[in-house]
Amino acid sequence: MKNIEKIMHILEKHFQYTERTTLNRMKESAKPDAFKILISCLLSLRTKDSNTESVSEKLFKVASTPEKISKMPIKKLEKLIYSSGHYHKKARTLKHVSKVLLRENGGKVPNNKEKLLAIKGIGPKTANIVLCFAFNKTVIPVDVHVHTVSNRLRWVKTKTPEQTEKQLETLLPKKYWKEINGLFVLHGKKFCQSFSPLCSKCLISDYCPKIGVTRSR
Repeated sequence: MKNIEKIMHILEKHFQYTERTTLNRMKESAKPDAFKILISCLLSLRTKDSNTESVSEKLFKVASTPEKISKMPIKKLEKLIYSSGHYHKKARTLKHVSKVLLRENGGKVPNNKEKLLAIKGIGPKTANIVLCFAFNKTVIPVDVHVHTVSNRLRWVKTKTPEQTEKQLETLLPKKYWKEINGLFVLHGKKFCQSFSPLCSKCLISDYCPKIGVTRSR
């Protein structure tokens, strides 16, 4: 018994998106900017959300289009995104992605998963974030939180986020596909951390078999 409806209802009622992540907030604007969402997602890799927001704002004040990022000197770009961590690699990725968009798609971000994945530096999670948040596509963006929580709940039994995405597509009602990322990110940050989750205060502890949890608080 997976209790999907009960669990999603509890999380929806508690969080109500009052603590939205940077990327989740970006999709709520009147006209989401696909390029800014893509770049912010690439900057968010292996860093805190607060860093993603501050670095994105700093970068977009100087360069918010593929043209401007592709022409920016690499050292200047690295300096702008320094606090996001892994700035050497991220700077190269941002420039490469921007150049490919200009060369192959007229500077526009494609709303097609295969085309997004064909660009080096864009993985399945980033592609689905863009499709969901920028183009309102019904897809499941799976990051470390969605992957971890789904396995602990025994909704899936997977080794990778890509496998989690495929299994969730077979069991999660489509009405939750666009929402699961925002909810599970908030839940993962507040309660269901990768190491020593806060099970004693978890909202859905009664429905969670705690698969793989060896230490909790």
